[in-house]
Amino acid sequence: MSKLLTVAEAADLLAVKPATIRRWILLRQLATVKLGRCVRIRPSEIDRLVAEGERPAA
Repeated sequence: MSKLLTVAEAADLLAVKPATIRRWILLRQLATVKLGRCVRIRPSEIDRLVAEGERPAA
């Protein structure tokens, strides 16, 4: 099992604010794992999000 990321760790990894990560979660653009009251993000979800945003060079 890979390490699950907190919202703050995911934000640091993508160089965005934690509020941006929370907004993506609310808009269901980023899947999460709920552990009680804790929200965690799989690293594979971060990879998927980055891959979806990639655009090939012209």
